[in-house]
Amino acid sequence: MSGSLDGKTIIITGAAGNLGRATTALLLAEGAGVAAFDRPGAALDALPDHPALEKVALPDLADEAACAAAIAAVIARHDGLDGVVHTVGGFAWAGLADSPAALWEHQFRLNVLTTLNVLRSAAAHMRAHGGGSIVAVGAGAAQRAPAGMSAYAAAKSAVHRMIESFADELKGEAVRVNAVLPGTMDTPQNRADMPDADPTKWTRTEEVAATIAFLLSDAGSGITGVLVPVPGRG
Repeated sequence: MSGSLDGKTIIITGAAGNLGRATTALLLAEGAGVAAFDRPGAALDALPDHPALEKVALPDLADEAACAAAIAAVIARHDGLDGVVHTVGGFAWAGLADSPAALWEHQFRLNVLTTLNVLRSAAAHMRAHGGGSIVAVGAGAAQRAPAGMSAYAAAKSAVHRMIESFADELKGEAVRVNAVLPGTMDTPQNRADMPDADPTKWTRTEEVAATIAFLLSDAGSGITGVLVPVPGRG
């Protein structure tokens, strides 16, 4: 796929996270210009300097006005926008007895509202300027929720339905909308939280990033409204 994204301008939200870093590195290697969105701080600052990488500090993508302004500023600086990768979200483990309404509200704010704000702002430009590709991150756990994941799975399921519906709405305007559904990803946090598990069976962030890059590329031009599982080897 070398050079498959040459000349494309792509926003990555959550670029300083585990999946965000892997995706940023791959898209830069494929020739894209990347606007890396994340919270201000050391993690964003630590992203490697690259002539095609712009670091954008944005505290809260759930703030509709701030999200729209940040995306509009990238479009103005780069004279367009070809793709968006939305990796921002959050996980919470809670059973029936310890899942108060506030936890559910927080999960929907992190996962659903951020996705809506990013997708709406990006799609408004893309539908007016010849199209583009949007890739969100869903969850394999939202296909059938195991114990302890009701709030998280419900929020990610809402993301899945949003992707399907908006893809159908936008398919006549050359705006493609898809999602990847990782299984448990091999990250330092998951290794620390699950020390007895076998991480060789988990999904590598590089595998998810490669799927995202394909969906953004011209090779994926016939794909929209699809939820792509990346389950690993478990």
